[in-house]
Amino acid sequence: QVQLVESGGGLVQTGGSLRLSCAASGRIFSSYDMAWFRQAPGKEREFVTWIMSSDGDSILYADSVKGRFTASRDNAEKVVNLQMNNLKPEDTDVYYCAAGYNRDWITKPYAYTYWGQGTQVTVSS
Repeated sequence: QVQLVESGGGLVQTGGSLRLSCAASGRIFSSYDMAWFRQAPGKEREFVTWIMSSDGDSILYADSVKGRFTASRDNAEKVVNLQMNNLKPEDTDVYYCAAGYNRDWITKPYAYTYWGQGTQVTVSS
């Protein structure tokens, strides 16, 4: 069982930065792949980034955030972070972290077993 709690969302101007964190509970956090998704009202949940379990050396980003967002994980602290730079109004969404084992569909929400409650990110133009 894993519980996830996101934090760090807020309001920022275009070009600004935010750092999201996802704190996890559970003894086997390091064995889970982690991901960030985002979702706007009335839209499907969209993949942002995936970071492999263990040391987190393998990371995948959506094209829309590549070069601007950086994901990392600290298995000792049971935290996954998402550093978001050069934010754009289209990055405005609720951001969710997720944990799972399924590597066949890492960009799909249904591949993940555990989800946080989400944190709102708003980028003003």
